[in-house]
Amino acid sequence: MNSGAQIMVKCLEAEGVEIAFGYPGAAICPFYDALYRSKIRHVLVRTEQNAAHMASGYARMAGKPGVCIATSGPGATNLITGIATAYMDSIPLVAITGQVNLEQLGRDVFQEADITGACHSFTKHSYLVKSAGELPRVIKEAFHIAATGRPGPVLIDVPQDVQEQTVESFSYPERAEIRGYKPNTSGHPLQIKRAAQALERAQRPVIICGGGVVSAGAREEMMAFSRKTGIPAVATMMGLGVFPGQPQFMGKKNPVYLGMIGRYGRSCANRAVKEADLILLCGARVGDRAIAVPHQIAEQAQVIHIDIDPAEIGKNMGVDVPIVGDIRQVLAALTEQAPAQCCPQWAQQALGYRLAAVERGEDREDRVEPRSFLRELSRLMEDDAVLTADPGQGQIWAARHHTLRQGRFLTSGGLGTMGYALPAALGAKLASPKSQVVAVCGDGAFQMSLCELATIRAVNAAIKVVVLDNRRLGMVRELQNQRYACRHMATHMDGNPDFVALCQAYGIPAARAENNAQASALAREMLRSPSAYVLVCRVDPDTPSI
Repeated sequence: MNSGAQIMVKCLEAEGVEIAFGYPGAAICPFYDALYRSKIRHVLVRTEQNAAHMASGYARMAGKPGVCIATSGPGATNLITGIATAYMDSIPLVAITGQVNLEQLGRDVFQEADITGACHSFTKHSYLVKSAGELPRVIKEAFHIAATGRPGPVLIDVPQDVQEQTVESFSYPERAEIRGYKPNTSGHPLQIKRAAQALERAQRPVIICGGGVVSAGAREEMMAFSRKTGIPAVATMMGLGVFPGQPQFMGKKNPVYLGMIGRYGRSCANRAVKEADLILLCGARVGDRAIAVPHQIAEQAQVIHIDIDPAEIGKNMGVDVPIVGDIRQVLAALTEQAPAQCCPQWAQQALGYRLAAVERGEDREDRVEPRSFLRELSRLMEDDAVLTADPGQGQIWAARHHTLRQGRFLTSGGLGTMGYALPAALGAKLASPKSQVVAVCGDGAFQMSLCELATIRAVNAAIKVVVLDNRRLGMVRELQNQRYACRHMATHMDGNPDFVALCQAYGIPAARAENNAQASALAREMLRSPSAYVLVCRVDPDTPSI
């Protein structure tokens, strides 16, 4: 006989789950008791939201769904922000929650919450399991849905008595068969041909590389296409890391890459998009941060949009050639038909825009200038290092000034969730233990997840954390300067602790830098440290985002 909880664990093992992030409670205790006998490694978080963020960081590095676990009621509702964060950035998660007994549903008993209903608008799918016999099918479907098509989170809510039910035998399905869920991956051949013809006619084409390219693992296909065609490329924030960040153009070997577009992007990248007569939009929805007025771009340029999710095509920008399919497959097919070196003069012109750009921010002796420091930190980090960044000014400084060579940039781009960087860094480190992982946090965001320093300490993860301490909620304060006549309401972080002493209380080495020279020296020490390390940088609160 097998209990529902035992079936859950065995199904996770059959799915190849090696690690899960969670926080126990009464309604999920049967599952945790079964997990006690499993080889699956469990990481005890300090708050459930961070379990979802850690699973997100893990999924983005491991290339498979991350798993997070919580109990019913407040445990489940604490997961909500992390689930929504993963949904907005198309990160594959499987979230497992305990629930009150079946007969108690709808009676407002202790720690009951309708978590499937609460998460309906930001999960790919959700299940409320009514019998233990359903669990193998449900778990197989959940992992399949999370990882295929446009990736995203799937929720499995399991009442406590279902976890305790027993069944005589069960088998884990070899494949998921879901009626009505058949993501199109190949792309329509006629549309691909039309796209190739449009590229051949274009005089000033530009590639916009979005997060879908990263999610699909299509870096090589994107680079191969760009090398063959010579078309200049830009990226959304979620598309950073596909192209090497340095402005290189060596004959036909390397593409022209102009950097990040958008409100906080590089002027050279925005200029190229504005002047383009054709936009090849790859795995991006071009939200307001990427292109403020998408219809103006569509009016002056022909638009080819490739995306696995048909709902995204044409949602924010008019499209002339829509192609629904997996980016890897579509780009491979398009590369075969696309013209070689179709716009050499335009590529050189766009490269000139990039080379003429002047980096902002110079080293200071009285404070740490964050933009120049992040450029220095980038030079010190390993080529394949992982950088996570919290939303706010730190995210913009990191996106603009950290040069990605072969590494990854992980951030909350869609929902802009503060407190994401630290737990995501831990998840990334556990997925890729040999990778150098650095988290960049503002002092506000750091305090939203600093309790996970205890988790970092417990699992002995050598994560490096940079805290940009300006004693302000910098981006909101900047907005107050621009739009609200400098009326600074609720943006001064009075009462901040001594972060160095606090980190040391957690048993994690920490140091404070008062200027760029100190920050550079301490960054070297931090990166050499065999353990976790926190570097606190004193930043001028008037330093602008760009």
